[in-house]
Amino acid sequence: MVPPPFLKTLSLWLAAAAAATILLSIAVSQILLGLAVGVLLLSGLPLRWPRIAIPLGLFLAWTLLSLAFSPDPANGLTQVRKMPVFLTMLTVYSSILTLGEIKVLVLSWVGVGTVTAGLGIFQFVRKWAQAIAQHRDFYDFYIDQRITGFQSHWMTFSGQELFLLLMLVAFLLFGPNLRKNAWICLPCALVIGTVLILSFTRGVIGAAVIAGLYLLWTWKRSSVLAMPVLLLIVFFAAPPSLKLKQRVTSLWAPQKKTDSNEHRFIVWRTGWEMIKAHPVFGVGPEEISKDQVFQAYLPKDIPRPLPPGDYLHLHSIYIHYAAERGIPAALFLTGALLMALLDFQRALRTLPPGRSDRRFLLQWASASVIGTMVVGITDLNLGLSPELTMFLVVMCLGYWACHDPVAAPEPLLY
Repeated sequence: MVPPPFLKTLSLWLAAAAAATILLSIAVSQILLGLAVGVLLLSGLPLRWPRIAIPLGLFLAWTLLSLAFSPDPANGLTQVRKMPVFLTMLTVYSSILTLGEIKVLVLSWVGVGTVTAGLGIFQFVRKWAQAIAQHRDFYDFYIDQRITGFQSHWMTFSGQELFLLLMLVAFLLFGPNLRKNAWICLPCALVIGTVLILSFTRGVIGAAVIAGLYLLWTWKRSSVLAMPVLLLIVFFAAPPSLKLKQRVTSLWAPQKKTDSNEHRFIVWRTGWEMIKAHPVFGVGPEEISKDQVFQAYLPKDIPRPLPPGDYLHLHSIYIHYAAERGIPAALFLTGALLMALLDFQRALRTLPPGRSDRRFLLQWASASVIGTMVVGITDLNLGLSPELTMFLVVMCLGYWACHDPVAAPEPLLY
């Protein structure tokens, strides 16, 4: 029996909707993802996975092994329940076949992402007004209750906005029909860039700078000189009451009661002790979140009480996954990131010179890998469904552009 043709279209729209709604609601996105998988299986479309699925699949398989050797497997089942998020690769890579279909997803992210950024700016203004009304120092008031958009945490929110900002910058530098599309992309990039600065998330802002330098270097090498000029303008033009300068200087001169520098060093040292004790399978999924487990590996020379901070995870994908699931798991994940970056760079070298949709997608995907790896030094970004979903979608689009697809005649944005 031949499946009805509308199922192929429905599969595409559900996959795009699941990707777009991750900016608004995890629950809605995952419901749509489940529907997308079901419709895809009924649609008759060939089931395809991007090449990055191989090391990511090994990462998931090692997670299950770590769970089997965990002292409390039931506690780690939370990580098993998160695994269906990786089906995002199957739905997006199998359903999206042409540039016109990619346009649907890209435009939805531009629109929804700009709205979420606008909400973040509104939240910032409201918090600023609240601090003034309560006669509080804004930095002390804001640092523990930063803007979150529609997300539950500022790190998740800023991590998502990073993918969107890199998308818009990559299109402005490498995408086709710039004159026609700049009026859409440039204002949206300014709004998203502004909310990223206002988020005060140093790791994500640093990742945006590094990934942005990559994009500028590959576009026109002399243009990288504009980055330090722009950063200096933002630094010195920011109103003193914004406390942006204080957030920047906290990198080397932190306030112990408000800044997270010291607490991150503590969790990294504790993670290293876990890795030394359990190098193959780690301490077990979700075991680090137990206070008694963390305290058991906390180095004895660290003064008590511990400084304020979140001690439920190790604030680094490299250290956390090695400590929680074993060194092989961390190597599989890191290998996936490096493999994707090399694949995208290899594909870029095959393109003819000049702007094109494929160049835009490959440069966006490359910058996203770089940004993800940088953020991952100080945050468990790929351990959270909202950021992981967006990362997997971008990887699918990058791998789509790695090959010689059946391209639609229209550009992605017009």
